[in-house]
Amino acid sequence: MPPGPGGSGSPFKGKPAVIIGAALAAVLVIGGGVWFATSGDDEEPKKPVATGAGVDGKKPTDAGEETAGSRDGGEDDLNSGRKDGEAQVWAAKNELDTPRNGAELMNIWTVGDNVIQAAYNEVTAFKSSDGSKAWSVKLPHEVCDTPPRPSEDGMVVVAYKNSDNDDKSKCNQLQMIDLNTGDKGWQKQTNSGSQFDFTVTLDLEIAGENLMVARSQTGSAYRLKDGKELYTLKKDGPCFPASFAADGDALLGVDSCISSPDKNEQLKSVDPKTGKIKWRFRTPKGFEVQKVYSVKPLVVSLVNRDDKSWNIVTFKDNGKVRSQLDGGKDSFTQRCGMAILEKELQSCQGMVATDDLFFMATEEKKSGDYDRSNEIIAFDLDTGKPKWRGKTDEPRSLLPLKAENGKLIAYVEPSFDKAGQIVEFGMDGGKPKLLLQHPETTTSEENSISGSGQTAYADGRFYATSSRLMGRDGEEETRMLSFGK
Repeated sequence: MPPGPGGSGSPFKGKPAVIIGAALAAVLVIGGGVWFATSGDDEEPKKPVATGAGVDGKKPTDAGEETAGSRDGGEDDLNSGRKDGEAQVWAAKNELDTPRNGAELMNIWTVGDNVIQAAYNEVTAFKSSDGSKAWSVKLPHEVCDTPPRPSEDGMVVVAYKNSDNDDKSKCNQLQMIDLNTGDKGWQKQTNSGSQFDFTVTLDLEIAGENLMVARSQTGSAYRLKDGKELYTLKKDGPCFPASFAADGDALLGVDSCISSPDKNEQLKSVDPKTGKIKWRFRTPKGFEVQKVYSVKPLVVSLVNRDDKSWNIVTFKDNGKVRSQLDGGKDSFTQRCGMAILEKELQSCQGMVATDDLFFMATEEKKSGDYDRSNEIIAFDLDTGKPKWRGKTDEPRSLLPLKAENGKLIAYVEPSFDKAGQIVEFGMDGGKPKLLLQHPETTTSEENSISGSGQTAYADGRFYATSSRLMGRDGEEETRMLSFGK
């Protein structure tokens, strides 16, 4: 049993992590089962429908106009060799004139009949059915942050730079967009804060009806509908607000306590309406909050960079530790976006939680000359112990996508000569059931973006992008692939 609230909190031991690729993927080993102390308490709605209205003088694509799926190399070509039973596919091509060093592809949002994504200086909506452009919003300068999720009624705020001067530009401009229509809402500049409160980057989250904006030393809340600033979270003891994580009206804040002698960090549950702190959890000495894999239920990755140890901890609603995951001798793959100056707590893919279970994929292992394979492990959130392991019949790599309707949806990634698949597992494990078989004729195109960028699964359709647009002159570049029935 863990020490009680307010206990001394001895550090726990984790197994060393092995980094396997730039910040996009990391293999971590979890386990140990040694507990640490927690602190005590402190003082899905109706789905929006896209209307497809145009903005900035750009109308939705008419039936006779060229679409993403009708150009050379588009939908007709991609589906020409499709066999019976294989999914239909479309590819959205890059039409942006990006800088020489390319541009990051941001979070994927699905609202109504559209899938939406920001890249460089534009937010673009594609029709889920065929990939044609529904609308686009042009911004004055490059987008520098987007929240992982829009509001429940399809509103979002993106951050963009105040100039194109990379050396002097700040990420301090906010633009609200209605993702149902593509209409622009309010626009404003964030406060600069104190002398050391930098806005080189921002970290955006939408919690309930508010937008949370984390800078380097403060976090501000804005009312989503009109941009009114509501409150600012400032220094809390030796700790400064560093990042947020949200899901619906649940909001978590992470404070960086680098000036603290023990180098602790602080995880806090925050009321998004008022900024009031519901509870605090102080990490053991040397540990920092690395990622939040799930907010509801709360599943958090902690890392100690000095001794290279990792731990995944789950929490109850009151901030008390629920369990610490015990991965035994397994190594696990973590796919997270690039984050240099900010934490980007919710940037990881392949981590899925339900009320009772947490799913993650083991490290890929080589199978034969070309193939690689792994397993999905379901952890019991009450005990931290593995409940079941799932894999495909043939050597393939799996990535958990989401839990819905009592099933775990997973992506079977393409191999050297086999197309990807979408499968589902029951909550008690067993063999996966095939939902979508991607066409073999698009294996090469699917391989070119698989494993690097964003993925999403919604309404029976799978979306995947690369991590960046490279913007090479004279080359046609796919920015998004989608598979569905």
